[in-house]
Amino acid sequence: MKKVYITDTLTKEKVPLEPVEPGIVKMYVCGPTVYNYIHIGNARPMVVFDAFRRFLEFIGYKVIMVQNFTDIDDKIINEAREWGVDWKTVADTFIAEYFHDAHSLGVRAANFHPRTTDFVDDIVNAVQRIIENGYGYVAANGDVYFSVRKLTDYGKLSGKNPDDLRAGARVDVNELKRDPLDFVLWKSAKPGEPTWDSPWCLGRPGWHIECSVMSQKLLGDMFDIHGGGEDLIFPHHEDEIAQSEALTGKPPAKYWMHNGMIIVRGDKMSKSLGNTFLVREAVKKYGKDGVKLFLLSKHYRSPIEFSDEVLEDNSKAAQRVLAALNRFREKYPYPLVPKEDAEMKELVQRFVEALSDDFNTPVALSIIFDVVRELNKAMDNGDDGRALRMYHLIKRVFGPVLGVFDTESEKKAPTSAVSSNFETLIRSLVEVRNEFRKSKQFDFADRIRNVLAESGIKLYDTPEGTKYEIVEKEEK
Repeated sequence: MKKVYITDTLTKEKVPLEPVEPGIVKMYVCGPTVYNYIHIGNARPMVVFDAFRRFLEFIGYKVIMVQNFTDIDDKIINEAREWGVDWKTVADTFIAEYFHDAHSLGVRAANFHPRTTDFVDDIVNAVQRIIENGYGYVAANGDVYFSVRKLTDYGKLSGKNPDDLRAGARVDVNELKRDPLDFVLWKSAKPGEPTWDSPWCLGRPGWHIECSVMSQKLLGDMFDIHGGGEDLIFPHHEDEIAQSEALTGKPPAKYWMHNGMIIVRGDKMSKSLGNTFLVREAVKKYGKDGVKLFLLSKHYRSPIEFSDEVLEDNSKAAQRVLAALNRFREKYPYPLVPKEDAEMKELVQRFVEALSDDFNTPVALSIIFDVVRELNKAMDNGDDGRALRMYHLIKRVFGPVLGVFDTESEKKAPTSAVSSNFETLIRSLVEVRNEFRKSKQFDFADRIRNVLAESGIKLYDTPEGTKYEIVEKEEK
């Protein structure tokens, strides 16, 4: 099996992926708090870890993936009050909307999608064990806190110094805590809030404990990869490590992978900052593949600068790929499975090498674009065998691994696409050109073809007639 290297956030090093159980990768990826529609900042970990899972499966691993839903939270409760409904209605609504958006992006469901409220009894038991192990304490109002100072290496994931954190925490003094760094495991309920019973008070789980409990219940005390956005490194994932070590004596995951943020004018994209762009709006405007190319165009650990221009560029790139695939299907409606040759083997090897090296999707995408150019070239030259091999690589190998170009029917036009009146003009010019060709006035026919080409409109003369494609002119 191909050796895969990933950058481990804990060690800050690129390390070989060596699963706890050979041949099986168990992966937990933090999911959304379901109080609103997801934006493309939320979508980046969805797309990245779905593609990483696909790649691991492609090279022979069995992957067991868990992605949770936080379905009880202050934001959900506040949204329910705003609507005048119960909290569960809000959570159920946006879980359903999450799956709608995930489907529109071509993101597969995880093997398990646990909800926090389905594991409250397990969470209560875990909190009780943390208290018994000497790492938790009950405050006067029934809140339960984790005593951070009981751990000598707290901050090892984020690289933060607890003394520095303690100094910064003085602005948010909570007299119920023994130390400002301590975080809540169980929260006493305020009037009108949903509650669950516990030995300490009527209340609900704190945020961090849910992931520790659900990952252990579904994947075991130590699994292989814990993933999520880099904004979760501290405090969420740092606190997960603390809780898990208090429960089992070891961290929850062998490796930690974090994707970079989407940046909007210097700030990360978030609902609280009001600078979000919803997934469904992005897919409608730029197409599924355009959005996914945008999210995979930078290395997963790097930030991505958001702009309409960048998204539109990726939409145009996706259109060029889809146009080549559509052109092939029109010419060869019943493609067979090609016999692999040396060129195919070399391209697949390059693709796998790129993704094996810390999941380098920019390099992998550049290989796909190279193959698209070769596909067009083979069709221009009438090389049917090579065209079939290039098509097969895009449609049956590279595309499925990254979750892109799975249908040629997607024809979401970028915002700069021509109007229907302009398309009518193009068709009229094509007809005039064909009349010149019939009368053997090839100079005039070629002049029309060249004028259209200069405007980004490429013509293809096929047995079924002349087809045209609107393409982005390459910069010289």
